[in-house]
Amino acid sequence: MSYRLREMTFGIVFVSIVWLLYTSHAESTQSSLASHEQHVLSSDEPAKRVAIIGAGSGGASTAYYLSKYASEWGLKTNVTVYERSAYVGGRSTTINVYDDLFEPVELGASIFVKANKNLVSAAEEFGLLTDSIGDTRPNEAPEKLGVWDGKKFVFTQSDGGYYWWNIAKLIWKYGLAPVRTQNLMKETVGKFLKMYEEPHFPFRSLSQVTNDLGLTVVTGATGEQLLKEHNIGSPFSTDIIQASTRVNYGQNLGLIHGLETMVCMATDGAMAVKGGNWKIFDEMLKAASAHVQLNTRVVEVHRNDDKTYALMSATGKITGEVIEQVTDEFDTVIIAAPLQFSDINLSPSLSNPPDKIPYVKLQVTLFVSPHKLSPTAFHLPADAAVPEVVLTTVPSNKGTGQREDGVGPAGFFSISTLRTINNPSAKSQRTEYLYKVFSPEPLTSTFLSRILGISDPELDLSCIPKKDISWLYEKEWYSYPYLYPRVTFDDPQLDWNLWYTSGIESFISTMETSSLMGMNVARLVVNDWMGVMQLEPAPEFDSFRVELH
Repeated sequence: MSYRLREMTFGIVFVSIVWLLYTSHAESTQSSLASHEQHVLSSDEPAKRVAIIGAGSGGASTAYYLSKYASEWGLKTNVTVYERSAYVGGRSTTINVYDDLFEPVELGASIFVKANKNLVSAAEEFGLLTDSIGDTRPNEAPEKLGVWDGKKFVFTQSDGGYYWWNIAKLIWKYGLAPVRTQNLMKETVGKFLKMYEEPHFPFRSLSQVTNDLGLTVVTGATGEQLLKEHNIGSPFSTDIIQASTRVNYGQNLGLIHGLETMVCMATDGAMAVKGGNWKIFDEMLKAASAHVQLNTRVVEVHRNDDKTYALMSATGKITGEVIEQVTDEFDTVIIAAPLQFSDINLSPSLSNPPDKIPYVKLQVTLFVSPHKLSPTAFHLPADAAVPEVVLTTVPSNKGTGQREDGVGPAGFFSISTLRTINNPSAKSQRTEYLYKVFSPEPLTSTFLSRILGISDPELDLSCIPKKDISWLYEKEWYSYPYLYPRVTFDDPQLDWNLWYTSGIESFISTMETSSLMGMNVARLVVNDWMGVMQLEPAPEFDSFRVELH
C-alpha cells in the first residue's frame, strides 16, 4: 500500500517538522536497550518471522530499525515487506520527465531537512547525495515567491534562497506577529522533540505521550484559534501562515489543527536526495536484508490461536490480474500504510481498531512548456514577471476557512517553476520550464491556457499543442489526512503481535514522523520479544475485547 504522500508532504514544501531539531541542543537519544546488558541468543534460536505491509517511510523505517534493535540482542529476524505498487517509497516517488532516467522529478513527498534525525542520518549512512531545494530554479524573475489571493499578490519576496520568509520584511509589513509566531513554533516543537527521548520513547500510546508533553493543547485547537490565543491574527495569519498550510496540506487555518500549523512554518535547510527521496527507503530495506515483494497485495491477515498470523497475499500488477496467491505464517505483522485504503480482511475483529479518517484528495500536475507564467493571469502589467513560486491564500472575508473545499478564488494551492529543461523532441534545442501545480481538482485546458497566456482549445489537456506544452503528467493522491483538531490518536498496537504505523498521520503527517513511528514500533516489538520492562505495560487484548463488547 502506498504510503502518506505529508507527506506527502509535497511540493514547495516547508513541511518537515523536524527541521526544528536544529533549534534543540539536546544530546542524541540513547537507546533504551543500552541500559540492559546485551543478550546473545543461541545460534539455534529460530528467526522471528515479521511481515510489514507497505514499503514507504513507515514500512522501510520499521524494517531498518527492527534489524538494528534485534541485532543488539543477537536476535535473528526474517522480514518480508509487501508493497502493492511497483516501487519502494510510497508517497515519496519520482516520475521521469520525457521518460528520461536523467530527468526525475518528485511526484510525492518532496523534501526533508538537515535536522530530520532519521532521514538525514540514513542518507549520510548510505552515501546518498542531496541538493538544496531552490538551487535549480531558473532565477529569472525578480520576485522569487508570491502569495496570491485570487485577485492580487498580498506578499512577494525577492530573496533567492529557500529561506523564503524574510523576517526583516515580514516585521516591516506585519509588526510583531512574525516574532510571536516564531516563538510559539519553537515552544511547540520543543515539546514534540521529547518524543524521541526517554522516558517518552518508545511510546505505546500516542494519545498518552502527546498529553504528557502538553501537545494536546495545540492539537485540540484549529490553527486559527491557536494563533488568536497568542495574539497572531490577520493579515499575517492569512497572508503567510495560511499560504503555508495550503501548499503543505491543502487546508486553511480554520480547519487544520494548531500543531500542524506550526509544522508548516518550518522553512530552513530543505533538501532532497538526488534522483529521489525514495532512495532512502530503498537503502533502508536493503540494510535490513528485507525480502521485498513488489506488485503484491495483502488480501487477508488471520490471527491463529497461538497469536501468530496467517497472511494471504496476491501477486500481480495494479491492473487487478492475480498471477499467484500465497499464504505464509508470521510471528508479527506490522501494517505500515493507512488501513482504510488497504482492502485487507482482518480476522478476528481487531481489539483496538484505528479510526477511519478522511484524506485530502490532491491533484498534482507536472508539465513542461516554453512559456513563462503569464502576468495578465495574475493581474500584473504585460511586461511584468510572475514570481517563480506562487502560493495562494483565501481572504479572511470569504468564509471558506473551515471547509474541506476551501480552495477559494485562486482555484489552486500552488504553482512552482521547478527548473529549466531541454526538450529532446524539439527541432532545434530550446530551453523550457518544468512546472508543478497542486490543486483540489484536475486542471482544465482553460486554466493552463490562462496561466501560460496561450490559446485555449477548450478540450482535454492532451489537446493542447505540443509547441505549448511538450510534456504533461497528472497524478491524484490521497496525500495526507484532513488534520482536524483532536486530542486522542490511534495507538501503534492493534492486537496481539499486530502493529500499525499510520496512526501518527492525524498527529503530524511527514516522512520524518512516519519514520519516527516505524522506529517506535520496531523498538516496542523487540522489547516485547525480549521481555524488556517499560513504564507502560503491554496491553492484554483479549480482556480488552471483552470490555469493548
